[in-house]
Amino acid sequence: MKTKAVFYHAGCPVCVDAENQVVTALDRSRYEVEIVHLGKEKSRLDEARRQGVKSVPALVIDQQVYHINFGASVDQLT
Repeated sequence: MKTKAVFYHAGCPVCVDAENQVVTALDRSRYEVEIVHLGKEKSRLDEARRQGVKSVPALVIDQQVYHINFGASVDQLT
């Protein structure tokens, strides 16, 4: 069974670089990866907050949040 991984981002250059470097490096045989662009999918902002996401880009695996770099605060995306 694959572990769910959700990558939240806002499309900024920092986010795109993180996606290219981190998300593409995940072993797809172990992880089911979903990429969520919070700039386009604002309806998922509350979900991201509930997961503990404070800034993007962020990767959530098994309810653990990994803030990769600081592109933007989630509060700036509302």
